[in-house]
Amino acid sequence: MPRASEDVQCRICGASMPARGVVSHTRLCEKKQRQRQEEEELLDVLRETRKKRRRQKFQTEIRDDGRAPGPSHAVENLVNPITIWAVQDGVANRENQDNDIDMHGSSPRSHPSSIDFVPVSFDSDHQHHDDANDGVSDDAPPAPQLDDIKVEYHPHSRIPSTVHPFSEFTRHRPTEDTVPRSASPWEPFRTRLDFEVAEIALAATMTKDQTNQLFELVRRAASAKEDFTLQSHDEVRTLWKMASERFTPFETSAISVSHQGEAHEYKMHSRCLWSWALDLMRDSRFAPHFTFDAQRLYKFNGARFVRFIDEPWTANAFWDAQSRLPQDAKPLAFILYADKAKLSSFGTAKGYPIIVRIANLPVEIHNSTGVGGGRVVGLLPIVKEDPKHSKKKSFVDFKNAVWHESFLKLLEAVIVHSKSGYWFECWDHVQRLLWPLILILSADYEEQCVMSLIRGLKGKFPCPVCLVPQDEQLVLLNVHPLRTSTESLNILNAARSASTQKEKEQQLKAYSLHDVENCFGKVSYCDVHRALSFDRLHTNNAGMWGDHLWSELQFWLEDLGREAVVKIDANFDALPRWRNLKHFSHMVGIDFNDGSTHEDISKMIIFAAQSVLSRTNSELGYLLLRCIRCYVDLDIYAALEVHTKDTIAAGRDALSQFSTLMDLYIEKSHPETNKNWNFPKKHLLTHLFDDIIAKGVTRNYNTKPNEKMHGPLRAIYHQQTNFKDVAPQVRTTRLLYAYTDNLKATIEPDATENPEGVINAVAHVQLGARQGDFSFADIEQSYATDRAFFACDQITEFRYLRVNYESMVDWRLQRDLLRCNPKFFGSPRYDCVMIKTEHQPFFARLIYMFCCKVGGTELSIALIHPYDVGIGVRRRQDLDLGLWRVRAKPRSSSEFVFVDSIIRGAALASDPEAVNDYFIIDTIDTDIFLRMKALQDSSGLRFRHQ
Repeated sequence: MPRASEDVQCRICGASMPARGVVSHTRLCEKKQRQRQEEEELLDVLRETRKKRRRQKFQTEIRDDGRAPGPSHAVENLVNPITIWAVQDGVANRENQDNDIDMHGSSPRSHPSSIDFVPVSFDSDHQHHDDANDGVSDDAPPAPQLDDIKVEYHPHSRIPSTVHPFSEFTRHRPTEDTVPRSASPWEPFRTRLDFEVAEIALAATMTKDQTNQLFELVRRAASAKEDFTLQSHDEVRTLWKMASERFTPFETSAISVSHQGEAHEYKMHSRCLWSWALDLMRDSRFAPHFTFDAQRLYKFNGARFVRFIDEPWTANAFWDAQSRLPQDAKPLAFILYADKAKLSSFGTAKGYPIIVRIANLPVEIHNSTGVGGGRVVGLLPIVKEDPKHSKKKSFVDFKNAVWHESFLKLLEAVIVHSKSGYWFECWDHVQRLLWPLILILSADYEEQCVMSLIRGLKGKFPCPVCLVPQDEQLVLLNVHPLRTSTESLNILNAARSASTQKEKEQQLKAYSLHDVENCFGKVSYCDVHRALSFDRLHTNNAGMWGDHLWSELQFWLEDLGREAVVKIDANFDALPRWRNLKHFSHMVGIDFNDGSTHEDISKMIIFAAQSVLSRTNSELGYLLLRCIRCYVDLDIYAALEVHTKDTIAAGRDALSQFSTLMDLYIEKSHPETNKNWNFPKKHLLTHLFDDIIAKGVTRNYNTKPNEKMHGPLRAIYHQQTNFKDVAPQVRTTRLLYAYTDNLKATIEPDATENPEGVINAVAHVQLGARQGDFSFADIEQSYATDRAFFACDQITEFRYLRVNYESMVDWRLQRDLLRCNPKFFGSPRYDCVMIKTEHQPFFARLIYMFCCKVGGTELSIALIHPYDVGIGVRRRQDLDLGLWRVRAKPRSSSEFVFVDSIIRGAALASDPEAVNDYFIIDTIDTDIFLRMKALQDSSGLRFRHQ
């Protein structure tokens, strides 16, 4: 057998690797090869389906209703699973394709567009005119088909517009599989084993003696398969130092700022922002993922191309910025974040990290914490409060001056290159004129005030984006003049030329500005007021909801008495559990300081409170509940992963409805609550959709991914510092972790086993958690008291279902993990599903899932309890709160369906006031939200919250 030091070649992919990892690598390659073959077969089926649909001129004709026969039906009437899977909700279902949009337009069958594009606003669509009878030659590009994607590239790119069939226009989500791997990525460590043991010592914060003892034990236990060569703690420290030098290092700069004639010195710890970016430009792993030219993307709806926006380079600000640059220039866009982070448990020790991300990379990469994701590139100094000067204007100006002088150190190289660009040979040996842009500033409101140098809450104009008067922030539908960096600088210069200090202060106060020069003003093509972006975490989840609507709702619940509070808690506990959604047993009176927790509460509150707050027992509480429903709709529109002209319009309408109901509530409730609703976080909602149009969807600039990075900083503080002069120790450790992250991303991962025993990893639906083979007589005996069951031949039971479906939001593959288990973690769990029929989908609860053979064909079938009894006239409360009520059939009316007819999972909340009635929880994710909006619209009912 070869030694580990010898390279062995994989028989499938041909890659060379140490013999130690060849078995797991080969298993992984075999798995990928099988998946590719299955995907190709499924794609052939889908292409044929789309061709047939095109010949029908976009007419959707689903002839089967997706239901398998129940006890009274014949097996021969079961529908074809392929048909169920291939067509869903009236459009071709592309479940098993990687349906992500290729922002590089690299489809091998793409063709130049037959429609010329000129720069247009987001609200413009491209009308399609059928030229089929106009004498067009056979060589002309074909007329666009339903769902075709059109890409308009920025004129500076010199790339013509292209149209791509949706099924062939794909972009692969960035994954480890797309990243080339080095044969020895663990250098400067001599072996992979050396690195992995040293990493354990680093993560465990071992002392010098503990590290030496560990190495001694490893050497003694080492076999001949792999050499372990580390000798001591001093050696590994030397290797860590060598490893850290492979990245742009941290440097310490002295900052001197005067206050009342006295100079104060501070230390700024930072990495050169430009050098860090160039490190990425050299890394060939990101070659397929970088986008340097702005694009406008459109999807054909059968009549016209409708523009959609997701990544920053698909939005207007990136396009406009490239238009102002020289033709050869390629924008390199930065996303910058800064905020204080509590390091100690009581907040006495704080850090002030600056985190950078690259907007040219897809959101899955730039929002990650791995290679290509967020990186701490600076630690700002924190000015201690001086009791003699605290809160005085001069001291506030001083603290702002320290912030901007320190941040200026980070931006020095960027400022230089923002004036003339920087020719650089990238990973592909192509010289590009890179032009740095500060495209997005991600921060909460308080930090945005510092970045824009406005006076904040008590200023005459407290918004960092526009000039809304202080007393008009509660009015959401008014439009106010926008601030600009040029105007702010002119005001500052004019004030500084005033003859007296009093006159200068009056001029600055009139616009709520500080007497400090803004560091971002030195970066060419940067307007700080345009770069500041809507922060959904602090403005909505922890702000409008957590600080205001939630506390206001608790006021009315407590006003009803203890019984109402107990009922709310019980209703929350009765809600179904759902993936990525916290489950709550006790809510009222508990303080939560986590924005993500508040977001989950807001998604569920309507379904828990609808039976407690009514028009009769709490008129104002009920009116507030209607306001909350409008807020939740607005927040989900804010969270959409892709926006179109239609969703932007719907979002603006939701904002208008929320504003109107809130105005009514404020007017009626003020005498009792005396609450002040005039605050910045309410006003900032007015800029939400403008930011989406300018900079892409909100997840590009939400502070949530950056706030998550505070946790590792706290861990470093507690585990790897001596609590003195913390900043140098934190920066050194962060650099080492950056190295280990980079290294681990290049090491081949081991093949993972399938924990649920899923039988098909690429199909629309996949059964798992196999229970063995049973006869129907056995099943009938086990479920003798359940009228849903009957007797037949032998089957194989499954208790887990994975459903892959195409999201209505971004057309990508999404996944629901569903259970049909009598004892899942000690409790029964039978999830609900949405099932496709000829006319409109219906909802049901899973009862039993199994496979059986009929005529030599294996069928996957689910026994379901349908919730499709007609509701009749819907209640006013349901219409007020946007609730979609469904009603269960008798248990004996259970039915069989092919599992392929399941569109996706669904969460249903029972109505405590009506037995067998349930509400569809349409807030669990953005896809079900849009599906239910479409269902409500098709019903013809007027939901009053809309």
